[in-house]
Amino acid sequence: MPCVADWLNNPFSIVQGIFAQNVPNSDWEKKVTEYFKEKLKENNATNWVPSLNDVPVHYLKPNSLVKFRCMVQDMFDPEFYMGVYETVDPNTNARVLHFGKYRDVAECGPQQEIDLNSSQTVTSERQTFYCVPVPGESAWVKEISFLTGQARVSPSTSYTPSRHKRSYEEDEDMDLHPSKQKEQHIGNSSGGDIHGCVEPKRLETEASVGHHLISPNCSPPLDLNFPLPGEKGPACLVKVYESWDSFKVNDVLEVYGILSVDPVLSIVNNEESSALDPMECMDTAEEQRVHSPPASLVPRIHVILAQKLQHINPLLPACLNEEESKTFVSNFMSELSPVRAELLGFLTHALLGDSLAAEYLILHLISTVYARRDVLPLGKFTVNLSGCPRNSIFTEHIYRIIQQLVPASYRLQMTIENMNHSRFIPHKDYAANRLVSGVLQLASNTSLVVDETQLEQGQLDTTGVHNVTALGNLITWQKVDYDFSYHQMEFPCNINVLITSEGRSLLPSDCQVHLQPQIIPPNMEEYMNSLLTAVLPSVLNKFRIYLSLLRLLDYSISDEVTKAVEEDFVEMRKNDPESITADDLHRTLLVARFLSLSAGQTTLSRERWLRAKQLEALRKARLQQQKCVNGNEL
Repeated sequence: MPCVADWLNNPFSIVQGIFAQNVPNSDWEKKVTEYFKEKLKENNATNWVPSLNDVPVHYLKPNSLVKFRCMVQDMFDPEFYMGVYETVDPNTNARVLHFGKYRDVAECGPQQEIDLNSSQTVTSERQTFYCVPVPGESAWVKEISFLTGQARVSPSTSYTPSRHKRSYEEDEDMDLHPSKQKEQHIGNSSGGDIHGCVEPKRLETEASVGHHLISPNCSPPLDLNFPLPGEKGPACLVKVYESWDSFKVNDVLEVYGILSVDPVLSIVNNEESSALDPMECMDTAEEQRVHSPPASLVPRIHVILAQKLQHINPLLPACLNEEESKTFVSNFMSELSPVRAELLGFLTHALLGDSLAAEYLILHLISTVYARRDVLPLGKFTVNLSGCPRNSIFTEHIYRIIQQLVPASYRLQMTIENMNHSRFIPHKDYAANRLVSGVLQLASNTSLVVDETQLEQGQLDTTGVHNVTALGNLITWQKVDYDFSYHQMEFPCNINVLITSEGRSLLPSDCQVHLQPQIIPPNMEEYMNSLLTAVLPSVLNKFRIYLSLLRLLDYSISDEVTKAVEEDFVEMRKNDPESITADDLHRTLLVARFLSLSAGQTTLSRERWLRAKQLEALRKARLQQQKCVNGNEL
């Protein structure tokens, strides 16, 4: 029986065995998938598989099994490949069948030639996704995923088994200080392993150094097309063989597949590629450069198994429908009340003693688009937190706290400079045949904090106006219109937007909450830092589970409660027709929905409806009071 080292370190040997036993029967492909699916179901087996999110590519063994948590940034055209092909030895005329699946380069012995006219040849099709790490993924998600992956029972699959695997953050330090790398390798070079004497120089040139990478074969820097500036981690060409129609751009996937970093893949980037017959390749040079980047910088993963992720919180089970997951959920729901109370207290301190704003922030953080009626997204709950101190570090610290609570987030500083010069909307580059990313190409359930407190007087140019319009469309319709030059293509999204502003925001919102600080700390920096250091890691993890889990729960309103709400609304309209509108009813129902979920209740009760009305009354009274103080500001 194959051991762990076989299917993990040398998956091709497993595939070869299944292929040899089942050819010419086409069932071999299904059997390969089933084999690896069963292996990964074994106890903690998924933790044994090295992750490209944690380990730089040059530390991983080529052709080994790896996993990658990523977002589909772009989809290239499908490509044809030889699924099965035959080689012949010209001397002996001996013929051998090979599989081409999971390979970039055909395998052929020194005395063998591929018989292109063989009747045994099977041409197949695969789809290539250009994938990047989840934009704005929080540091704690990376850290917990990395630590979970350290509990591997199998030996390291890296080039030098005696050294510890380093994460991308650690590796970056080595890239900036190559002397450290050389010192480390001098210490490791005495090992008996054949891979122990990898040249430090090679490791330096292949290391990831940020958004733009200089390829040895590319004169201009290679843009890895990350949606957000300053992102780290690998970009990958993910080759999908089955059910690729079920995936789309911006989906978050976890893929398990065979790592391919064959240097031959970089040939089109080499100057010698000009010698290729132009009739053989119809792609432009720019398209070749983008679609066939050096494998050392953009590795290939040939997918054996891929799944769309419900969420990326490593503290939760991947799928909540399984039996073991149901136990986890019921256990957590039993202690939900104290967790909510602690979270409310924590956020109240963060919002300078304002418990009403903290209530609304919890509702905002668990909100999600649960359905769409025609063009209207139901469940979006954009909050405008007005009354924030101007040009202070307040919003920055609120964002830092949100970063510690949610799996993915981004702070968008709404300055004239950013509006006029940032690329918000992805656009199609027809010369390179790729989708060039933008700031608003985000994965579902990302928290976007728009900081309007830094907005000063100035002139928006055409780009700035388009960017502000795109932000408004994202908030109102939960969609981003990607620019395809000759037309716009609508991409629905599910992004939680929190706007911090001094007065009322220039952007639309579903709910404005005016901040009323009860505490004015003499040193804001010190106050906010002490908040995060005071909360225990175990408590912080409970907050993270709480916010992620509640977004995934189903919710319904019984006919009886629906009727009671309608009667209540009619009664309120009778008393004061001017003050209650259909929008007010919709907002109160949203508040009631998230208030119920925040208490772990998946249906609306009379008590929660009354509490929602009370919260809304307090919020409106506060806005009215502010309006009286500041005239027409709000």
